[in-house]
Amino acid sequence: MILVTGSAGFIGSNFVLDWFAQHDEAVVSLDKLTYAGNLENLASLKNDKRHIFVQGDIGDAALVGKLLAQYRPRAVVNFAAESHVDRSIHGPEDFIRTNIVGTFHLLEEVRVYWSGLADKEKAEFRFLHVSTDEVYGSLAKDEPAFSETHRYEPNSPYSASKAASDHLVRAYHHTYGLPVLTTNCSNNYGPYHFPEKLIPLMIVNALAGKALPVYGDGQQIRDWLYVRDHCSAIRCVLEKGRPGEVYNIGGWNEKTNLEIVHTICALLDEFRPLPASHSPLPAYRSLITYVQDRPGHDRRYAIDARKIERELGWKPAETFATGIRKTVQWYLDNQSWVNRVQSGDYRNWVEKNYSGRD
Repeated sequence: MILVTGSAGFIGSNFVLDWFAQHDEAVVSLDKLTYAGNLENLASLKNDKRHIFVQGDIGDAALVGKLLAQYRPRAVVNFAAESHVDRSIHGPEDFIRTNIVGTFHLLEEVRVYWSGLADKEKAEFRFLHVSTDEVYGSLAKDEPAFSETHRYEPNSPYSASKAASDHLVRAYHHTYGLPVLTTNCSNNYGPYHFPEKLIPLMIVNALAGKALPVYGDGQQIRDWLYVRDHCSAIRCVLEKGRPGEVYNIGGWNEKTNLEIVHTICALLDEFRPLPASHSPLPAYRSLITYVQDRPGHDRRYAIDARKIERELGWKPAETFATGIRKTVQWYLDNQSWVNRVQSGDYRNWVEKNYSGRD
């Protein structure tokens, strides 16, 4: 039995689904079901007795303690986090509450539980904390990619809150001996991605004939990681990682935001072309609109993923070309899911974030 927090979110739900594709071991899922947590992501497991879903907050110490005592997991995988930079700029308090205070309460309950285990179980237990490359700050175009020893220089309330949670996890290992593992991943993309982030937003807006908002000059660079590759890396770290270690997980796919948008437009032109009369440009590219950049927008992220390949034998299976093709096709095949997650709250957020940026 393992306990997975944030299990109804984008990466968490993909992890749980992939887990059962690879294992028979049971999973207790804990998710607060905020706007980005969608139980529909786990609908295929509704009648699967290996999966136990609990709605709740990692900051609820009593609930976490109860789950640990009742189910006695051999590992905890922590995905639970507020994770959108733009939202953290508009409202940082939720990020402090979940990413810092929530992680603290989770660690405390796990420490108490772990301390009471028998010696063998105690030695085999793992707490895996899923973090982000954004804690390292921003890179110049010609700088080496982030390694695990790169200095932390977070530049947004989101990345600062994740950096703080990483430090807490490290401290619980060095102070109490809790066997922790930390992973710092690059930008994920793939199925079940809530359409506030770049790739799903572009797909959803293009299909609706809406503007494709590109921040600034669109030359911000990110390393893109297909979400199911990320899931396989986390399973690998959980199985073979050394307690106390950090593993960077990347896709070896550095792309500018504008290149990403052009790629999506080209795939949609192929998969679902609009009438030729729509525009003198390839149809979907005509929707690209440059908008005012967000405050403090980091210019480049890049992950050096050689450590996890060298020590644990993991490397991504997907190239960006194969992964983005699968992603666009998934959104085309799952329009009902897209329509259901675009609630009034989502529309209000899009209006709040993008209005006045022209």
